[in-house]
Amino acid sequence: MLYEIATLSIRFGTAAQAVAGIADYVKAPDALGRLLGCWTTDIGDLNQILVLRGFDGAASLIAERERALGTTNPFGCGAAITALTFDSYAPFPFLPPVEPGKYGSVYEIRTYRLKHGGVPPTIAAWAAAMPARGRLSPLTLAMYALDGPPRFTHIWPYASLDARAAIRSDAVAQGIWPPKGGPDWLTGEMRSVIGLPTAISPLS
Repeated sequence: MLYEIATLSIRFGTAAQAVAGIADYVKAPDALGRLLGCWTTDIGDLNQILVLRGFDGAASLIAERERALGTTNPFGCGAAITALTFDSYAPFPFLPPVEPGKYGSVYEIRTYRLKHGGVPPTIAAWAAAMPARGRLSPLTLAMYALDGPPRFTHIWPYASLDARAAIRSDAVAQGIWPPKGGPDWLTGEMRSVIGLPTAISPLS
């Protein structure tokens, strides 16, 4: 399984139009992949929609990428889009595939830049730490980038921003988080976005 996050920067006031277009685009007869998440940004870079899709392998991901690149109306909302980026990922291998469901009203999508060679030790650190961390709150997905600079992205659902703050503080206080040895491989360049599930998001 491979994953893609498409980041659509949109004109102010066009979110509803864009989400309707995305819904049709991902269900088109020639569409590949499975829609897993669709969020509007609420904290972080605003006027963005993040679209998470899963693919059976590289061939279907590339074919779907080419479909988007070959049209003036990507995601069915080209008129609303001011910028469009794609990130391709492989999941941390110890994690199960993402399953749609109701997990939280807010999602945090965090990306960390890694030092060279940081992918294997980061996966190992997370594999050791997640059993305890996962008992505090679920992890939707952790995955490392297959293109661009070395980095990984993790997605967490929370009932609220207050719940997020409490759980993260609890994990640190218990010594559960961050994963032991994991920060050693970070460059310090980090980015976090809070996304709100849209009406079409299978993850909600």
